[in-house]
Parts: sequence; C-alpha cells; structure tokens
Amino acid sequence: MVPILAAFPFVLAMVATPPTAPPWPAPQAPVIPAADGYVVIPGAAVPPDRAQKYQAIFDATRAADKPTELLPALNMAGSELNAFGVAGVPAANVRFVVAFHGAAIDGILDEAHYRAKFGVSNPNLPVLEQFRKAGVELFVCGQNLAFGHIDPATLAKSVTVASDALIVLMTYENRGYALLAF
Repeated sequence: MVPILAAFPFVLAMVATPPTAPPWPAPQAPVIPAADGYVVIPGAAVPPDRAQKYQAIFDATRAADKPTELLPALNMAGSELNAFGVAGVPAANVRFVVAFHGAAIDGILDEAHYRAKFGVSNPNLPVLEQFRKAGVELFVCGQNLAFGHIDPATLAKSVTVASDALIVLMTYENRGYALLAF
C-alpha cells in the first residue's frame, strides 16, 4: 500500500512548505506603551474614524494570567487607545471608563500590597496613571470591597470607589457607552 502523501506529491509539497506571512507593519503603542500595539491594516473595513465619537465601558472582572502581566481589561482598553492614537482620532472623541470588580481587584492593589501578595511589582500601576492622564475614568466596586473586607487605602490612588460596579455599568450603558467585558 502506498502512503497517501506519496501518491499525491503536490499535497506533500503543500504540507512541507510553510506559508509565508504577509509583510505586516510593526504594531504601534503611542498612548499606552505597555498595552498591545495597533497594526494599521491597509484597505481594512471599518477603520478608526477621526470624526466618530467613541464611548466604551470596560467591565474588568478577570485577573491577569501571571502577576507580571496587565489585567486583560487594561490591556484591551490600552490597545484601543493605541488604535485611536495611531489613527489620529482626537482624544476628545474617545471616552473610556473601567469598572473593576471580582478577581480584577487584585490588579489595582497599591505597590506595597501587590508586592506582598504576589512577590513582584504591580505592572498595572503605571498604566492606571497613563489612563488617568488620558481622561479614562476608573472605578472599583464598593460592594466587592465591603464583602471582601478590602481596605480602599490598599488600592491605587487613581481608582475611585463606586457604590457598585453593576450600577456603574448600567449608568454608563444608559448614557450610550458600549459594554466591553474582560
């Protein structure tokens, strides 16, 4: 019996030859350097529009896979800020809010408490400060803090304690902000 690939040499050639990658430009991260960069896709449908107003609330519930990595919500919000920065969308046209609750709260601990818990420096702190400077509103769920017995003094100073993350989410969604969950 002849092996199937030997019977069809063109299939063997296709399997043996890895496809060549297109010459994509390097990602750019002009606004939040620690977040994923943005790659301009030539001729892409629905590119960032300089005249469009973008409003989003990021529901931050997930912890990072490793304590040396950014929270997923911060990485994604930062990536989108980078996209708009690369595209030249005016900062006044971008309004972002992040609501932290659940496992994501560990990522907004101040340096001393993060280091005590994880043994490494908190990579999220510089990004939180960059977000604040970019006009991003940052809230943490007061209910999670109360029920988890978490002292607000142990958190990054750039984050504001809200009554409840779900109320923050509903409030901003009712104002027309798109909900993005990470």
